[in-house]
Amino acid sequence: MNKYEVIIYWSKEDQAFIAEVPELSGCVADGETYRDALANVETIIQEWIETAKDLGRSIPEPKGRLVYA
Repeated sequence: MNKYEVIIYWSKEDQAFIAEVPELSGCVADGETYRDALANVETIIQEWIETAKDLGRSIPEPKGRLVYA
């Protein structure tokens, strides 16, 4: 289970829920429902971390609640 903050909101333009992880640049997923978006972003977080490791990039430590929202 990840400990990164996830922000989920409805996108009228996309007609989908969007889940963003502010601490992981570009880590975003969508879904037809709130739960779908959350499940999808969990997968994307793992892929983001695996890709960063493969590329030798640093992986930010989760900071918990942020001041983005």
